[in-house]
Amino acid sequence: MTIMENIAIAISRGPSWRGEHTEMCEHKGIGHPDSLCDGAVEAAARALCRAYFEAYGAVQHFNLDKALLIGGMSAPKFGGGKVLRSTRLIVSGPVTELPSAKAELVVEQAIREYLATSLGDIGNDIRIEPILRPSAPNLRRVTNAASLSLSNDTSFGVGYAPLSSLERAVLLIAELLRSRADRGMFEAAGLDYKVMGSRLGAHHRLTLALAFVDRCVQGVDEYFILKGRIGSYLAEHIGTDCEIAINTLDRRDACDESGIYLTVTGLSAEHGDDGQVGRGNRVNGLITPYRPMSLEAAAGKNPASHVGKLYNVLAHRLASHIQASVDGADEVVVRLLSGIGRPIDQPQLFAIDVVAERGLSSAQEQQVRELATLQLAQLPALVNELVYGTVAVF
Repeated sequence: MTIMENIAIAISRGPSWRGEHTEMCEHKGIGHPDSLCDGAVEAAARALCRAYFEAYGAVQHFNLDKALLIGGMSAPKFGGGKVLRSTRLIVSGPVTELPSAKAELVVEQAIREYLATSLGDIGNDIRIEPILRPSAPNLRRVTNAASLSLSNDTSFGVGYAPLSSLERAVLLIAELLRSRADRGMFEAAGLDYKVMGSRLGAHHRLTLALAFVDRCVQGVDEYFILKGRIGSYLAEHIGTDCEIAINTLDRRDACDESGIYLTVTGLSAEHGDDGQVGRGNRVNGLITPYRPMSLEAAAGKNPASHVGKLYNVLAHRLASHIQASVDGADEVVVRLLSGIGRPIDQPQLFAIDVVAERGLSSAQEQQVRELATLQLAQLPALVNELVYGTVAVF
């Protein structure tokens, strides 16, 4: 059976998922404990890939998709408090050793650089503990310098398009909180934030958990003034019927630091909030209980052979291409299933569901098949994008 024959296309005239009366979705920000784990292991994975290219001419077998962030202890105080115990980051996984450098050193340096770039000086206070071991001999055969790798797991990936208005609003808020230009306006806003979106009918509500930095806040009154300004600024940029609530555990009658969300570093990890790889955003930056999604931890996985990473990115990318390119395709869901030992461009099953109110012609269905086949053919380019960090995975 050819690849094109292995593509199963289901076409429905509706109703579209967008007609649902309710919806929820979530985004965990760059400084959230789970996102810190994702970002750290992804940076380490990219560094190992580059080291393998230099040493062997091809990515070797490894997986770094397991990490645990162990929160520290702190004493926030208006005007500036103290971190009492450092946060620890433990990273484990099987690797292929390098001839000229210890893999642990490559991993630790990459994570250190990532934390410094993402968090600034506060990233230097996180203790990094790589615990690596040799990969299994039979799994080392999945990588090949002369051709596409074999899949090192039997796994699936799933993606969809387009994003809903709520999903777009959640991602926009996340971008505003993350961007350097907007952060310069609100120095008190930390890098640890979570955006939870809900929709009832046409009404959107966004609930934010946003760590405030104590040295930028002089008292309770100023805290609530700053929180109000941030909320107003975010609301102005949403441009839809949207209610925004920030730090809803705060006590309006608070008289000291204990009644509000105040931190020393802008990270909840400084005082006991732990994190793990794979508990946060999927590869499209969202957690979507109303939408199909995989529970795979894409961050830290081998980009050359682990379909838990490749197929999830590919599925979202293909769904977007189909929805944008095929006239009348209102909604698209793509699912791919691999088989361990099979070439990564030969999935066991390639399923594409299209909602098209007016249906699709046979020519349009053929267009969908051709787009799917083209995306599989472009897997080597996607591997390179993942190796060099030009595509996000969390």
